[in-house]
Amino acid sequence: MDYKLQVAGIESQLEMGSLAENGSVNEFEDESLFTPESTWKMQANHISEYGSVSGGSKNWRSNIYRSVKIVVFSNKLNLLMPFGPLAILVHISTGHNGWVFFLSLLGITPLAERLGYATEQLAFFTGPTVGGLLNATFGNATELIIAIYALRHRMIRVVQLSLLGSILSNMLLVLGCAFFCGGLVFYRKEQVFNKATAVVSSGLLLMAVMGLLFPAVLHYTHTEVHYGKSELALSRFSSCVMLVVYAAYIFFQLKGHTDPYVPLSEEVSQNVEGGDEVDEETPEICKSESVIWLAIMTVWISILSEYLVDAIEGASKAWNIPISFIGVILLPIVGNAAEHASAIMFAMKDKLDISLGVAIGSSTQISMFAIPFCVVVGWIMGQPMDLNFQLFETATLFITVIVVAFFIQEGTSNYFKGLMLILCYVIVAASFFVHEDPISPDGDNQKP
Repeated sequence: MDYKLQVAGIESQLEMGSLAENGSVNEFEDESLFTPESTWKMQANHISEYGSVSGGSKNWRSNIYRSVKIVVFSNKLNLLMPFGPLAILVHISTGHNGWVFFLSLLGITPLAERLGYATEQLAFFTGPTVGGLLNATFGNATELIIAIYALRHRMIRVVQLSLLGSILSNMLLVLGCAFFCGGLVFYRKEQVFNKATAVVSSGLLLMAVMGLLFPAVLHYTHTEVHYGKSELALSRFSSCVMLVVYAAYIFFQLKGHTDPYVPLSEEVSQNVEGGDEVDEETPEICKSESVIWLAIMTVWISILSEYLVDAIEGASKAWNIPISFIGVILLPIVGNAAEHASAIMFAMKDKLDISLGVAIGSSTQISMFAIPFCVVVGWIMGQPMDLNFQLFETATLFITVIVVAFFIQEGTSNYFKGLMLILCYVIVAASFFVHEDPISPDGDNQKP
């Protein structure tokens, strides 16, 4: 370590020219670098220039303080973080499921947003393509964690409804708010985005609708070869095919089409050549800090998700709210906090390609990866998780995909398109509020 300090000190002095001015080059030529005297001199110079040796530990503590200040205390939404421990205390002391669910929901909201923030910071060190995939993956981590906990508790219907609601929320609410806010900021022009990338994502979403539609049609037309078995077998086979397609899509993005935001890059370069100032974003925390915060947030979300899932049925009875509304509307709003904030922020900076990638890319990952992955995990656990999301839910998803595909086919957006998408989501929310789910959370029929 002392040798490294000597070399670093000599190189810095040679670059500054101080050795030549003070005539000390001959001293270093005559004196060995490895003698105790020279070692002591270099240590003394290092200490006098950079502070005492104990400054390293102080610097380490200051870095931790700075990181905590940036991640925890820089966002007003983090004021909701104490509700997470409060939910655990309420569960232990009173066991009131309604309050446990409500407090857990509030406690997970800032964690989901901070998880997205840590992912964005990590994306600075991985490049745009890998960064986009990381944003979609960790942005959906909350939904996946909740789904796996619900699957372990045999609450298959909650898994289906929460994942379906996440798709609907991303495509209508998140994308609609991005279009609306971006359109208000740039109301004098139409914002544009890469139409080719949007078309590919729309095709994947339509394929996902196909995978969900056939098991439901097979069930409601009573045309199964083996009643109760063919539907589950078809779901598992289709899930494996969808996972293969999603893996090919990832390979296509990383290898075959390395830069999905080419028009955005070209526009930025043109602005730079034209003399316009472009805000250059820089990471606020380092790579290792991003990874550590990702791990911390994921673990804490996992802990709160278990309390959240356990309290869903009790909250539905206590508040007299349908479980379908809780699963499709309330849970995804919390899980999509990161995507919601990111999509709006990028749209207001006229980076609509990234907003579209966050909203549609997240929906694509849930439909082509998260849902099939849960079917395969349920297969391994011995749980009859299938792709039959019931007729009402499947029809809602099909109509939503068609509406969004029409909205993005032109490659332009404005605040009116965003407003229409938001109001479409309001209609969907109202529909699920008055919808009585024929299947209970544990998979048993409520009606004959």
